[in-house]
Amino acid sequence: QVQFVESGGDLVQPGGSLRLSCVASGFSSGFSFNNAHMNWVRQAPGKGLEWISDINSGGTIINYGASVKGRFAISRDNAKNTLYLQMNNLRPEDTAVYYCAIHCVLIGGGIVSHCDSRGQGTQVTVSS
Repeated sequence: QVQFVESGGDLVQPGGSLRLSCVASGFSSGFSFNNAHMNWVRQAPGKGLEWISDINSGGTIINYGASVKGRFAISRDNAKNTLYLQMNNLRPEDTAVYYCAIHCVLIGGGIVSHCDSRGQGTQVTVSS
């Protein structure tokens, strides 16, 4: 069973930066992290899941949601089975639990219906 462990969340002031990591394990034969299309999604208090970024298996095709484009950067290290999210110029509205996930279904407006698998999340709080 695929498992993800996110880390790196913290309390940070507006304008600050954080780097999140997600270590993946438990892939079965024929499906490895190396060939997994990965996503970062987040859930703010009282709101649904929001898709914020994805990256293809080779790291050559990257997409961002409008709310984070130009401030966040997704990357991956397939040798370490690790996904990253560099977050710069953080805003209070970025406060959320952040998850890495696979096989997410979007229903429009960046809203995620569900993901087949995601980690336990890491809390990011942006506040002065």
